[in-house]
Amino acid sequence: MLLIQYKRPGGGTQVGLLDAEGREVRGLVGFDSTVALAQAAIARQVSLEALLAGVPSETPRPYDAIVEQGLLLPPLTHADDAHCHVTGTGLTHLGSAASRNAMHKKLAEAQTLTDSMKMFQLGLEGGKPAVGAVGVAPEWFYKGDGSIVRASGQDLETPDFALDGGEETEIVGLYVNGPDGAPWRVGFALGNEFSDHVTEQQNYLYLAHSKLRACSVGPALRVGPLPAHVEGHTRLIDAQEQVRWAKPFLSGEANMSHSIANLEHHHFKYALFRRPGDVHIHFFGAATLSFSDGVRVQAGERWEIESPAFGPPLVNRLRVDRREAPPVRAL
Repeated sequence: MLLIQYKRPGGGTQVGLLDAEGREVRGLVGFDSTVALAQAAIARQVSLEALLAGVPSETPRPYDAIVEQGLLLPPLTHADDAHCHVTGTGLTHLGSAASRNAMHKKLAEAQTLTDSMKMFQLGLEGGKPAVGAVGVAPEWFYKGDGSIVRASGQDLETPDFALDGGEETEIVGLYVNGPDGAPWRVGFALGNEFSDHVTEQQNYLYLAHSKLRACSVGPALRVGPLPAHVEGHTRLIDAQEQVRWAKPFLSGEANMSHSIANLEHHHFKYALFRRPGDVHIHFFGAATLSFSDGVRVQAGERWEIESPAFGPPLVNRLRVDRREAPPVRAL
């Protein structure tokens, strides 16, 4: 089951049910946002699927028309950007068979491990604890609030001081906190976590700086559990509409060194992230990225990220933001 959010042509917003082919959308009567839908399910103590079974829908409309009119929104948002937390975890994926074997060989042969290799090794050894147990904590980072989240079709802007603007194809967990602060997973979506890899490469302590960028999520939210094995493709299209770079990606717990439950535990164990009514967008880590293949994305080029499990592709173009930050003034 796939949900999208979009603007109504005459004003207001709507949450709709997208068909399996990604062609038609049926607006859900009585719900103008995914948050409202989630809150109704929490209040009634039923699953989203059970709730949706009793919600009437409007006449279907073409998904492509919503996209072409620029009406598409990220699949989960909060009316107040400050109450939407965007975060993520890294070093969580095993990667391809070849890179996995190479990683294991390095772990076996290295006398001194880098911090990244140590973190990866910890995940291999303790990232998937038994049900009810707590595993090793993953790498964690903060990206921003709801103001940085872009929908499919919108530009991903990189600041002009950035040294790089590269994609990170990931699965995203989408959450709404209940009235008591308990987190509820609404579903999963495709995401482009988008980072400055050159800045990070200079010094690992610059990781925090490299993550303070825009990101994109969607277009659809998948209700229900994440498949254990997720396959998809990422493509970079240049200004001449040619495929400049393309690569398959793998995700899902079968391709990860951490379980989803373990990643969720180590995020929501902090009381800060259990504030009633807040929304959380949490990236689960990337397995492949064009930067690793020597690609430097140029302004005007676009990414297309797709997986059959998530409906239509997530499409965004890179744009440079040349606004200057104002100086700090003393009062």
